[in-house]
Amino acid sequence: MPNIKIEDLARIQEQVRHTTLLREGAGRAKITVHMGTCGISAGARKVMDALLKVFEERDIKDIILTTSGCAGLCSREPMATVEIAGQAPVKYVDLTDTKIREIFERHVMGGKVVTEYALAYGSERTH
Repeated sequence: MPNIKIEDLARIQEQVRHTTLLREGAGRAKITVHMGTCGISAGARKVMDALLKVFEERDIKDIILTTSGCAGLCSREPMATVEIAGQAPVKYVDLTDTKIREIFERHVMGGKVVTEYALAYGSERTH
């Protein structure tokens, strides 16, 4: 195994910090990719990888990207939920890497729900 240099540690630290901010930071929007076993087997990793690439390419810092388990609709996986501050969450289904990029552009960045991929609007919370 090669020796680790100080520069390597600094790079690793920055990557971890950036990932932590994406998962825990405050943001104007939040994207949750549902990554239960059903979602992963249906392609949720490709959806998450596509979003991570967009975040890296654009140096996105004000949008939270996180994961959750199964949302209970295994036949509609891969799924993601988009929450924009002050608006009802939108659950998107049957996703691909191409669809999630379109959702990112049109909904997260443009403010327009992509109705052709949306299954539900509003919170599932009962409190």
